[in-house]
Amino acid sequence: MRREHFTLDVADVDWIETDGEPKKPSVTIDFDGSGPDLESRLTGPDGELLAGEETDVALRLQGPVESGASGVVSVTDRLTGDFVLELNVDADDVITFIRAARGYGERSNDDEGRYEVTIRVEGEELLTYEKRTFLVYDDEGSLLRQHSLIPGGVEL
Repeated sequence: MRREHFTLDVADVDWIETDGEPKKPSVTIDFDGSGPDLESRLTGPDGELLAGEETDVALRLQGPVESGASGVVSVTDRLTGDFVLELNVDADDVITFIRAARGYGERSNDDEGRYEVTIRVEGEELLTYEKRTFLVYDDEGSLLRQHSLIPGGVEL
């Protein structure tokens, strides 16, 4: 699966710039390749699709965050560390998304998650996760805590 087969769209993030009413941010990852290939990567050893707590979402920057860098968003299998999918993104959009998810978590009583991830295959929903963590790494692989979404009480 190639990165070019994936697109990312974010929603409900504009309120963070205007200090508006908090809305749970969502990200949709659309795949236009082979559905069975993606589905097999998202399937655990029990034959079921991986649950939200069995996956991690991260952004790996390809330059300094201050310079409008691009990056790679990845979804990985938490147990094996295998990459489920990767896609190229504009890092500024993802950083804004993470700020909105952090703001939503701080201003709401939503214990389920700070944001929602939907993965679709050619427009058809495959799965949706409620997530609380989104890690950001610099181009050398170091965790950028100030840009990451890390729930309180979580040690990394």
